[in-house]
Amino acid sequence: MNQSTPIRRLLRHPVASSESLESSALLAAAAAFAAGILLALIWFWDRELSISGPGSVGQFVALGSAIAAMVTFVGAQILLNAEGTAAAKGREGQPTSQVRLRWYDIAALGLAHALIALLGWLGLADLMGKSFAGAVVFTLPAAVLAAVAIAVTAYAAFLSAVHLTPMSVSTILIVFLVVGSFASMLSATDPLWWQKNLSSLGITDDISALAFNLTLIIAGVIVTTVAHYATATIPVVSEKELKGRNLVRGALALIGVLLACVGIFPVDEFLTAHNVAATGMAAIFVAMVIGLPRLIPATPRVFVLLGYCFVGIIVVLAIFFVTGYYNLTAVELVAFLLIFSWLVVFLRHTTAMGGPARKGRGDARPDTAGIQTVGL
Repeated sequence: MNQSTPIRRLLRHPVASSESLESSALLAAAAAFAAGILLALIWFWDRELSISGPGSVGQFVALGSAIAAMVTFVGAQILLNAEGTAAAKGREGQPTSQVRLRWYDIAALGLAHALIALLGWLGLADLMGKSFAGAVVFTLPAAVLAAVAIAVTAYAAFLSAVHLTPMSVSTILIVFLVVGSFASMLSATDPLWWQKNLSSLGITDDISALAFNLTLIIAGVIVTTVAHYATATIPVVSEKELKGRNLVRGALALIGVLLACVGIFPVDEFLTAHNVAATGMAAIFVAMVIGLPRLIPATPRVFVLLGYCFVGIIVVLAIFFVTGYYNLTAVELVAFLLIFSWLVVFLRHTTAMGGPARKGRGDARPDTAGIQTVGL
């Protein structure tokens, strides 16, 4: 008969098994609940609060959840590193990626979780505020609701951190980009920004520009993480294939660096640097797609054809822009969507290439060199 893990052993080895992971996530949620309800009672004391807006329950939940998500994610990663590689491997036989996160990967993913929580709760609070127009929330129920929301966020962030996989990283990236971009669009002071270009969201002095540029910078760092994940499991049988895999990894990482540079250099202040980064990102993507069959011969042909189709669509969009049929915003949005869709599918294919079905391919070597973990 199986017995549950004692609390004492759980505290000593919080990420040693699937059971301890779930229990540790609950403990993290309980700590977030306790801290949240205490702070909420102090902040809300003897007040009638609105659901959304400045000083509201929704604003408190969003800020508290962002902090909880960041702290919990980073804390869970520290626990994984402290437990060592053996404890970090697929809990009870479930394989995970062998790529171990560096400190800036953890920081970027933690910030992504925090901003997703912040913007997500703000959006939900705004929707609830409009659904219950004129409603007020009293101190005690407001504190309980806020604490529960913060605890749920901490629970989700902990499990996201300890079950991190290539696909979950790509999902975090896509969700973060969507949430950050829509937050910037909805908060833009110029409602006709779309008549210029996508980069015009980052040239104002309001919260819209901050949200847009910060989204691109953090997303760029996450893409460099994806570059390691996407290539780590690709099997190689020769030095030529190893070199090709490293070139693909370098190209993906450079796309991430250039994406961050697009946010670092706003188009109104650094026109040349901004355009070089944006154009370079597209050029590297096209070159990588065209050269992929030679760099990684094991790439499925269907995926290669998909990449060619995406490149063809981007070229057609560029022609439409030059002829005046499409404006630049439409071209940028579609190209942006195609590039990141390709990246997600690439992750799925490379993960499958390194899976059990390919174990018999010669002396295929997984990625074991050049990937190190920098401790926090």
